[in-house]
Amino acid sequence: MEEFIREWGYLALFAYSFGGGFVGLVIAGVLSYAGDLNLFVSMIVAGSSNFLGDQFLFYMARNNKSYANTTMKKYGRKVALAHLLMRRYGSPVVFLQKYIYGIKTLIPLAMGLTKYSFQKFTIYNIFATVVWAVVVGYASYLMGEIILTYAEEYKYYGVAILLTIIFSVSYYFRKI
Repeated sequence: MEEFIREWGYLALFAYSFGGGFVGLVIAGVLSYAGDLNLFVSMIVAGSSNFLGDQFLFYMARNNKSYANTTMKKYGRKVALAHLLMRRYGSPVVFLQKYIYGIKTLIPLAMGLTKYSFQKFTIYNIFATVVWAVVVGYASYLMGEIILTYAEEYKYYGVAILLTIIFSVSYYFRKI
């Protein structure tokens, strides 16, 4: 399994981070603590992919407004929250969206539909991505000892507990 992680871990992290990447970077941080991945490389891979994903969404919305509007209609309440956050916080919402599950992909789409400057979005996105990758990556690396201690101690229950937590959090945020 360790060989598989070393060979495919960064590719999987890159693919997953294009659409978000929070959980992927947390897992990469823990695997870095375990010695299976390199933390610095994981943060670069996840950050690069996350940055490219947001840029793609912004550019797609800017150049294909009908598709972006159709996509966003499915998420009415979340789109309303995205617009509310954009009005309330302005440009710093690019930083906030990296940490708020459920609107991470909607903020770049919503901003792309407006007259918001592509260059300004790119600059904020660069800084937000670097901060996100360093904070989440390093925090998960530091939590690696705790996570791996409990995983070893409760290895038979660990997968069930982890899946229950992930599905519970996911269900909660989908209801918002």
